[in-house]
Amino acid sequence: MICAFQPHPGRHSPGVQTGKRKSYGQSPCLSRQDVERPSLKKKDNRQGAKPRAGQDNRSGKPGSKPPRQKDAARTRAPDYVRPAATAPKEKVQASAPAVEAAPPRPLKERSGALPTEQVPVILESLGAGDFHLIDSGNGLKLEQYGEYRIVRPEAQALWRPSLAERVWDNADAIFTGDTDEEGSGRWRFPKQALGETWPLSLLGVDFLGRFTAFRHVGVFPEQIVHWEWLKQAIEKADRPLKVLNLFGYTGVASLVAASAGAEVTHVDASKKAIGWARENQALAGLENAPIRWICEDAMKFILREERRGNSYDIILTDPPKFGRGTHGEVWDLYDHLPLMLDVCREILSPKALGYVLTAYSIRASFYSMHELMRETMRGAGGEVTSGELVIREAGLDGKTPGRVLSTSLFSRWVPK
Repeated sequence: MICAFQPHPGRHSPGVQTGKRKSYGQSPCLSRQDVERPSLKKKDNRQGAKPRAGQDNRSGKPGSKPPRQKDAARTRAPDYVRPAATAPKEKVQASAPAVEAAPPRPLKERSGALPTEQVPVILESLGAGDFHLIDSGNGLKLEQYGEYRIVRPEAQALWRPSLAERVWDNADAIFTGDTDEEGSGRWRFPKQALGETWPLSLLGVDFLGRFTAFRHVGVFPEQIVHWEWLKQAIEKADRPLKVLNLFGYTGVASLVAASAGAEVTHVDASKKAIGWARENQALAGLENAPIRWICEDAMKFILREERRGNSYDIILTDPPKFGRGTHGEVWDLYDHLPLMLDVCREILSPKALGYVLTAYSIRASFYSMHELMRETMRGAGGEVTSGELVIREAGLDGKTPGRVLSTSLFSRWVPK
């Protein structure tokens, strides 16, 4: 008797059936007669010929089948404690066709002089509130978030760590898995199992840190340089200001603006993120602050605001390189950013105080963001400042300056 191996589920070659294999008697094996029965079709083994159904493209041998996978029960489980509880994943309908983010409109023809410029500008943070960067290296970063020390992947940390390995091993939480910026993975807790959230504070605003499946922790602390500028602009204004926060995530920037006295509109296409933002609003004691939480595709929202004639004094936009709206609308930074900036220009108030763009994980120089922002604001006067947001290592004590880690690109327009 000759036994045929069962293909591993989910990894079949084209044409291989995935149902139960026919058995003969009590044995799951085929008889020699069944195996050696002459084929009715001539096999084509010529070089360059396309493989037939049932052939393994990798081996190049007709009829070869993948080897039996090792018994999963024999594989040793990783030494993590348990992953933190996460909010239920949003249901995604795989069969839903992709739709355009918004009905396209042509870019406005701009005339007049370009804004003055400052480039390159490096906006640096040594940490603030409950956060600082302790050390980095070997594609990782060691951070302090409140009471927890956390290790996460960081592709730009090409150097060797400064601190001893035992310091890194003493972390409370370590993210393992896909090293891509948006790749999923799991959290490992070497000391003890931790809950999903824990309290944090920045610029006087309380919110929740959060262990998510995509390495993020509910806040992007390098943005604090923008938030400090935002807070000061609102507090110095001699009038009530309206702030629009696009791709607002968990709402920390929105809460900073609201606590400073602004009326805020927060837009994000994720219901989960909007829910987290509302939790942060309650923790910050800002339940009565004038904040609108809008769960919608950002492009659709600003196009509607343009048609309605609504305007804002400060606009923050922090778009991903790729994403989907609430109804499957596709967002691609390279395709849609010019129109987004153009529409936002139209909904800036006549006395606008600023327009801030931040971009992560893209294959571009800050100069591309800079020149796009200048062209968008042509004829509006003012100044465009562009460069990088960076965080400087601060050591275990949070006060010892070390190396600088680049985090994102930015471009900011302000009136003169």
